Amino acid sequence: MESLVVKRKKGKRKMARKKRSVKKKHPALKRAGVSKFNKAKRTPKHPKKSHVVVAKVGTKVKTIRFGQQGVKGSPKKKGESATQAARRRSFKARHAKNIAKGKMSAAYWSDKVKW
Repeated sequence: MESLVVKRKKGKRKMARKKRSVKKKHPALKRAGVSKFNKAKRTPKHPKKSHVVVAKVGTKVKTIRFGQQGVKGSPKKKGESATQAARRRSFKARHAKNIAKGKMSAAYWSDKVKW
């Protein structure tokens, strides 16, 4: 809904539309098909990777694809078996160095989304 501004000029009323500034989407967001920065999205039609995220830290923007297509990762933590808990621990230990790199690494997003 646009707001109207009434302008008066020598006794005449003139209606003018107030212009709104619309923020354009960042090209990387558009290309990846994501709604906002630092929000992961499933990519079921991608041939190799299962998720995509456009990561932003400060002014740096990076498109990251992560996760193997077709692999479930880890199940929900509620009621998981001892084997699944061991898988989770192994993944976190194996990738700890890369997870620590932060939002600009695929390991960080895989840990956050899939494990």
